[in-house]
Amino acid sequence: MALSDGEIAVVKGMLARGDRQSDIAAYFGENGGRIAEINTGKRGPSVVAAAQDQLPPPGPYFVSGRSAIRAKETLTALRDLIDQTLEEINNWEASSKDGGGG
Repeated sequence: MALSDGEIAVVKGMLARGDRQSDIAAYFGENGGRIAEINTGKRGPSVVAAAQDQLPPPGPYFVSGRSAIRAKETLTALRDLIDQTLEEINNWEASSKDGGGG
């Protein structure tokens, strides 16, 4: 999967911070060659490095950061759906107790 410009910016920021290319590759679940291409300017030459406060903590990484981010986004969406459903059930129960029927 190709890295987006936003991800390339993070790669450049991590490189500037001194992270190892192998750690960066592991974070993104990418081949180390893609990181080397970014490092040499072959890929994303016009993309500016992300600021230090936008970078993940330094590696090594035992799980792909990209996968972890997607999992977090999915879990957040599920949490929001569960919270919304629970609120609807609570409102239904409250209206049933008030004689609102259902």
